[in-house]
Amino acid sequence: MKAIQEQVEVSASPSGQPLHFIWRTRRYGVQVTDTWRYGGRWWLGEGPRNCYLVQAGSLTAELHQQGGGWWLARVQD
Repeated sequence: MKAIQEQVEVSASPSGQPLHFIWRTRRYGVQVTDTWRYGGRWWLGEGPRNCYLVQAGSLTAELHQQGGGWWLARVQD
């Protein structure tokens, strides 16, 4: 997977799971295939975050959510 680390706009369900995201002006509908909670690198001041592995058509992506922000961590196309 290629590291991206770009902030993206995400629409999420009431339970917090992503439904779609916008990256480089394109909207991707997603199907969540895996979820996990990452504790963060506490020694660098990072807090925990929710992580989602999603399938968006032919694109496999890793979305991270922390606080109110979302970012695209990695992609494989």
